[in-house]
Amino acid sequence: MTEPRAAPEPRAAPEPPAAPEPNRIVNSPELAAPTGFAHAVVAGTTVYLGGQTAQAKDGAIHGDTMAEQFDRAAANLLAALSAAGGQPADLVALQVFATDLDEYNASLRELGRIWRRRFGKRYPAMGLFGVTRLSDPAARVELMGVAELPRP
Repeated sequence: MTEPRAAPEPRAAPEPPAAPEPNRIVNSPELAAPTGFAHAVVAGTTVYLGGQTAQAKDGAIHGDTMAEQFDRAAANLLAALSAAGGQPADLVALQVFATDLDEYNASLRELGRIWRRRFGKRYPAMGLFGVTRLSDPAARVELMGVAELPRP
């Protein structure tokens, strides 16, 4: 005669997977307060940078030329990136929206100098888009990017 088998030990319910960390919204105090958008959103180690124009902290667009506005927009983009924990070398993609492609192209030499001063000699994946206008009619250029932060 065979011995009766003991009832199997109850298994503990598997632990539910940890909830992913929510995306973190970052708004740099150096920049004008955003309305209807975020300056940056950090999702894991990726930083999505909201569009930056030549807007000063007071909300006004500064700069009369494409190059002047590009310089200010680049500074704003980097301020948003810095607030999210990044630096220029972390930038992996950049979209440039310009209201006057002829002026943009005529300014390439000066834009190159501004780029090297702000971002160094490295270029991320980029796109240039001609647009009819930007959200602020005084804005001539807007920069929007993606950065990848170093893994801890």
